[in-house]
Amino acid sequence: MIFRAQDLPGAFLIEPEPHADERGFFARTWCSDEFAEAGLPNEIVQSNLSCTRLRGTMRGMHYQRPPSREGKVVRCVKGRIFDAIVDIRPDSPTFLRHLGVELTSTNRLALYVPPGFAHGFQTLEDDAEVWYQMTDRYQPGLSGGLRWDDPALGIEWPMKPTALNERDAHYPDLDRDALECFRGAR
Repeated sequence: MIFRAQDLPGAFLIEPEPHADERGFFARTWCSDEFAEAGLPNEIVQSNLSCTRLRGTMRGMHYQRPPSREGKVVRCVKGRIFDAIVDIRPDSPTFLRHLGVELTSTNRLALYVPPGFAHGFQTLEDDAEVWYQMTDRYQPGLSGGLRWDDPALGIEWPMKPTALNERDAHYPDLDRDALECFRGAR
């Protein structure tokens, strides 16, 4: 695997290295040793699969508050998505900066989302499937979110959402004080 550090500290694009022959190819998508060598958490405790029927559907921007140390490896295994993350660590030099990348079943890239980041995506094709590997278990009581279209974030989504659930549609405007719990998170 090739780990490409991004401009937001701790975020990585991960590219598989296919070994091809006349049958197709084989590529490793997880190796605890390689993740540790890249300085990333190397224990996965939970995996999730998200299936989204309609192009333009928005999911996010979700996060887990401390003491959760939830990091995610996000990969689109069917279709295409625009994946976005926001650094919500108040003491980070990239506080409130975002990164958006296209993850597809054909580019086979994965995005590592570190703890202390909000995450969301928009589907660019019908019937998209997204696979998450998590470094901590989901804890509903620590769940929070940012509004996907909050002007303070400035994320340029590819299109106007065609579907959005009630929770994601009604997150309030950015409250910097609410993010103080992430101070010191690494």
